[in-house]
Amino acid sequence: MWRARLYNSGLSTPLRLACTLLLLAASVAGCAPARAVRDSPPVTPRLTATAFETADGLRLPVLRWLPAAAPRGVIVALHGFNDYSNAFAARTGAPGTGPYLAAHGFAVIAYDQRGFGRAPDPGRWAGSDALVEDLHGVVAGIRDEFPGLPVYGLGESMGGAVLLAALVRPSPPPLAGTVLIAPGVWGRSTMPSFYRAGLWLGTHLAPDLTISSRSMGRKATDNPAVLDANEHDPLFIKETRLDAVSGLVDLMDEALAAVPRVAGPVLFLYGEHDEIVPKEPTIEAMTAFSADNPAARMGFYPEGWHLLLRDLNAEAALDDVVAFLQDPRAPLPSGADQEALLRLTAAASAQ
Repeated sequence: MWRARLYNSGLSTPLRLACTLLLLAASVAGCAPARAVRDSPPVTPRLTATAFETADGLRLPVLRWLPAAAPRGVIVALHGFNDYSNAFAARTGAPGTGPYLAAHGFAVIAYDQRGFGRAPDPGRWAGSDALVEDLHGVVAGIRDEFPGLPVYGLGESMGGAVLLAALVRPSPPPLAGTVLIAPGVWGRSTMPSFYRAGLWLGTHLAPDLTISSRSMGRKATDNPAVLDANEHDPLFIKETRLDAVSGLVDLMDEALAAVPRVAGPVLFLYGEHDEIVPKEPTIEAMTAFSADNPAARMGFYPEGWHLLLRDLNAEAALDDVVAFLQDPRAPLPSGADQEALLRLTAAASAQ
C-alpha cells in the first residue's frame, strides 16, 4: 500500500493542489474513505438501543440523547467526514448537539456511518448508495420505536450531503424537516478543471494513497477544545485514502444537483469563516434553495466556522435549530436568516 504525507509525496503540483483543496473536507470536520464486498445473506434491518443492524449484516454503533419527558420529535443526526456519532456529544467548551436538543424536548439518535468511527472498515468509503440505504433503515427503525412522532434529519457537512441525496431519490425518507449544517455541496462543477484532473489521475494511479489531514493548515472551528479532542481521538480518522476523497466528491456532486429538487422544510446554516466547504458552492446552493423551495430557510453567521454547533458561540446556532424545529416559519432568534438574505441579495447583484 502506498502511504505518504501530502507535502513529501512527490505528487505533481496539480495533484497536490487538488488534494489540498479536496481534503479541506477531510482535514478536521467532516465530509470522505471503496466499499468492502460482503457475502453476508440479507437480514432485516434493526435499530436497537446501541446499534443499527444493516440489511447486509453490519453493526453501526448508535448514541442516543433522550429528553426527561416524552419527546416532541426525534432527530436522526448524521456526522461529517472522518468523524463519527460522538460529534454530537457534549465536549469541553461545547454544550453538545445531542444533549442540547434533548434538553429542549427532542430525542436525538446518531449513528456511526459505514467506514467511520466504530463501524466496520474504518477509513474505507462505503459508497453513496449504502450511506443513503442506511439512513432509510435508521429512519424506519425510529418510526417503529416512536410511532406518531415527527422525525427530522440533521446532517453536518458530509452528513448533510447524505440527507440531500436521500431526499431526491425514489421513495425519500419521510422526514418532517431537515437541518443542514455547512453541508458538503462542493461538487466537481464548482472546482477548477485542474483540480478535477488531479483528482482523477490520483484516484486511478494511487487509489490507496493516504494523505495526512494534519498538514492542511485549516481550522474547522474556533473552539480549541474541540480541535484538541479530535486530534487526540483515536476514532477520528486522520489519514484519508485518495479514493475516499473521490467518493466524497461523487456524493457532493449528487448533493449539489439535488438542491433544486428538495421539497419541504429545510434549514441551511453556514459560517463566514468556514475553511472546509467553500463559500461559492454554498451560496450557489442557498440561492437555489431560496428560488425553488419556499419552505427553505437560510442562516448565515458572520462569526461562524464549519462546525457551527461546536464553535465557541455554538448556542446561537443551536437556538436557531430549536426554533426551526418548533416552527419552521418563525424568524431565527440570532437573526442569521436576515444576514443570509443580505448575503444572497449581494451575491445576486454581483452577477
